[in-house]
Amino acid sequence: MKNNLIVILLCSFSICFGQIPAGYYNTATGSGYTLKTQLFNIIKVSNDRGYSGLYTTYLTSDIDSFYENDGTMLDMYSENPTGPECAFTYGVGQDDGTQGSNECERYNREHLVPQSVFGAQTPMFSDAHFVVPADKFVNAQRGDLPFGRVGNANWTGTNGTKRGSNLNSGYSAGYNGTVFEPINEFKGDIARCLLYFATRYEDLVGSYSYEMFNGTSTQVFTQPFLNILLTWNALDPVSQREIVRNNAIGTNARQRNRNPFIDNNSYVTSIWGSPLGISQFDLINSTQVFPNPTTTNSVQISATIPIESISLISINGQLIKTITNPVAVQNIYTLDQLTQGFYLLRITSGEFSTTKKLIVE
Repeated sequence: MKNNLIVILLCSFSICFGQIPAGYYNTATGSGYTLKTQLFNIIKVSNDRGYSGLYTTYLTSDIDSFYENDGTMLDMYSENPTGPECAFTYGVGQDDGTQGSNECERYNREHLVPQSVFGAQTPMFSDAHFVVPADKFVNAQRGDLPFGRVGNANWTGTNGTKRGSNLNSGYSAGYNGTVFEPINEFKGDIARCLLYFATRYEDLVGSYSYEMFNGTSTQVFTQPFLNILLTWNALDPVSQREIVRNNAIGTNARQRNRNPFIDNNSYVTSIWGSPLGISQFDLINSTQVFPNPTTTNSVQISATIPIESISLISINGQLIKTITNPVAVQNIYTLDQLTQGFYLLRITSGEFSTTKKLIVE
C-alpha cells in the first residue's frame, strides 16, 4: 500500500522536522475513555497559526516526496499513486474565487470535519491536523458528507475517489445515506485525522450535530461510522507520509501539538476497541512474520489489523507462551527471548486466527 523504499529513504528526512518531544506522552497511562481524556490534556496545548497560516504549514506538511516525488502538493482527494493526476504547485492555482468547476483548476483547504459542524470557530477552523489541502472541485463534490464505503457511486474522481450511497453491509453496515469515500491509500490517514478531532476537541464535540457523531464526548462517533474509521485505521496502517506530516505540524514554529494516533497507533484500540466485521481473509493476508528463519532469538510480526493474542506453540503441540493484547509499535509486534527450535505462531484477532510456521536457528 505504501512504498517501502520511500519509507526507508525518508526516515532521515522526517528528523529535520523534529521527533516526539521527550516525555510528551508520559501522562497517557490509562485505557478506554480515560486515556482519551489524558491525550486531550496533552494535545490541547497548541498554537493557532490562523487560517492563512495553513498554506505556510502545507509547505512542509503536504509536499509530494512520496509518489511522484516532485515537490507538488499532496492531495488525498486527487493523488493517484499509480497513474496521472492533478499536480498543483503551492502559490500557483490557489483558490481565488474563480474556476474550480473541473478537477485540476484550483486548490483550497478542506475541513475533514466540516466547518459548519463547529460554526467555523477557532482553533478548529485552522487546525492543520484535520484541515488539509485539496482540489477545489473534488472538495465541492464531498461538501459536508460523512465518510463511508460507497456501494453505488453517483460521482467518481480521476483517482478513484467516490461519492454515493453507503454500502450498508459488512463493516459499513448501519447507515444507508450518501457518503464520500477516499481511495484505499488514504483511508487510514483520514480515519486518524477524525479520531484526532474527536480527542483534541473532547470538551466541545459532545455539543456538535453531525451525521457521524452521536452527541457524546466519549465515543463521539455513531457505531456505524466508528466501525468504518476503526476498520480503515486497521487496514491502512500509519505511513511515513503521515509521520513526516505530524512532525511538520508539531514543530514549535507551527502548531506545536501532535496526532497521538500516528505516534502510537495502539491508542486507537486502547480507547475504542477493535473494529467489527474483519474477516479471516483480512487477518491471513495482513499478517507477516520476519525474519523467518531468525538467528537473533527475536521475531517481529507485522499486522495491519489489531492482534488480540499471540501464542507460541512447539512442533509437538505444547503451548510455550501466550501474550494477550500485545503492544504494537507502528503495527509491529515483537516476540523475543526465543530458544532454538521449530514452532507454530497462532495469531488471533476477534473470532479469527491464523497460524504461521517459525524457525529459530
